[in-house]
Amino acid sequence: MADYLLPDVGEGLTEAEIVSWHVAVGDTVTVNQVLLEIETAKSVVELPSPFAGEVHELLVEVGQTVTVGTPLIRIGDPGAPAGAAPAHTADVVASTGEVGADLGTESDGPRTLVGYGPRETVSRRRRGGPVQGGVLAPGHRAPMAPASPAARPLAPPPVRLRARELGIDLNQVRASRADGVISLADLTAAATSAPAPELPPLKDREYREPVKGVRRLMAQAMVDSAFSAPHVTLTVEIDTTHAVDLVRELRTDPRYAGIRVTALLLIARACILALRDHPELNARWDGEAVTFRRYVNLGIAAATPRGLIVPNIKDAADLNGPELARAIEALTEISREGKAQPADQTGGTFTITNIGVLKVDSGTPIINPGESAILAVGAIRRKPWVITTRDGSEAIAIRDVVTFSLSVDHRFIDGATASMFLARIAAYSQDPSGLGL
Repeated sequence: MADYLLPDVGEGLTEAEIVSWHVAVGDTVTVNQVLLEIETAKSVVELPSPFAGEVHELLVEVGQTVTVGTPLIRIGDPGAPAGAAPAHTADVVASTGEVGADLGTESDGPRTLVGYGPRETVSRRRRGGPVQGGVLAPGHRAPMAPASPAARPLAPPPVRLRARELGIDLNQVRASRADGVISLADLTAAATSAPAPELPPLKDREYREPVKGVRRLMAQAMVDSAFSAPHVTLTVEIDTTHAVDLVRELRTDPRYAGIRVTALLLIARACILALRDHPELNARWDGEAVTFRRYVNLGIAAATPRGLIVPNIKDAADLNGPELARAIEALTEISREGKAQPADQTGGTFTITNIGVLKVDSGTPIINPGESAILAVGAIRRKPWVITTRDGSEAIAIRDVVTFSLSVDHRFIDGATASMFLARIAAYSQDPSGLGL
């Protein structure tokens, strides 16, 4: 009999919420089979089993927040008496991220990184387990998983979380994707087609929801940044018609075949080049000195059902056009599916937040902790614009127009430096021929 303890997933995180169980009491599991999903303050992580055997007890419930070292599940030999004391426990070695480090005996299988490793075949449920008529038998605290993992609907963690918030059974949601994975769009469609719920009684018109996980970390980070770094925000509205035209051209360029090209690629490239000439906006202030970085880890802010996260592209300045486009696409995908890990979200040096996808024109973004500047990109809209014709006269034309909003740490970045940086980005966006894409 062995207990598996909540591992230390690194990045100084000390607790996690149980998102979902992939197994139930009576299931037979194999080494590296995913047992459960946990949500830390930075990401949703799948925990694989360090043991092979039969699940004897789930020791924590879905929705419960526990600290590192808390026993999560008890696994033993098939047929062993339930409730037997564990012979040893398993935890994760924080320095290596390895799972299966046995505190009493040697590990039952190969060690793998937390949340990684081969996924084994689905587990087998034993008949006559502790569930009686759909109700837990005495002595079993944790809710049971679905009758069979094979019947469990396919959906990434953010979709599962949103479904729980909306009270929607994912078994009743039809997936539009060929692989059968339910997306947020599928969930939204199901929610809008469902009959409107009855209004709650007056006494229940308000309810409290604990702030935890990503939202709690986001809130603390924003407070720390807003009240420690004096923000200054500058905005500029520019004609970006030529950039929009270039995006259309790149979509037919063989070098970008199979890559989703958007205006964000051009803006990211413009920021990388502008940071080379204005390194203050890629630096870090620690109260004693300013640390200038010779690399750019470009953060792309992403709104998820769990809250705002900012994964970043490591060494973005070293990537050519297609490589940068592919990295942006990959970052967007892992954020959408809730797969961004803590390592993806640390070490950022400059951030872009694309508020334009939400049809917003401008804002006053808050700088990410550890950085000195953030650029908000508004919606690209068709507007009347004064242009200069070839003969030097002025005329009004309908153009693609966007607003950039730049917030900087005013402790060491003055208005002139910020203005020159913003002007450089605007120039690249008005004439993208110098981006080298």
